Amino acid sequence: MNDLTTKIGPYNADTQQVSVTFTSGDIVHKREVNAVLKASGAYDKAATAARVSEVATGVAVKIGLGVIKVAPPVIEPDPQAQDADTSTAETAPSA
Repeated sequence: MNDLTTKIGPYNADTQQVSVTFTSGDIVHKREVNAVLKASGAYDKAATAARVSEVATGVAVKIGLGVIKVAPPVIEPDPQAQDADTSTAETAPSA
């Protein structure tokens, strides 16, 4: 497994969370992590970084087990193909 890197986003005072991106090779996993606040209620950047490090340990285990992996590509449906399918659909006669 490749080394796991983390990037901590800005503190969101409304949710009291930080957005974190965990990256290992081609795997990119994003999630919110609860921030650590001081007794005064102020955001504690250093303590939050320590919490993110703890969360990263769990993320690394999940990547190693294959629970977190590269997401499959998203294939958008072709709206024209859907229109063609519905325009040729036959309706069964009512009894």
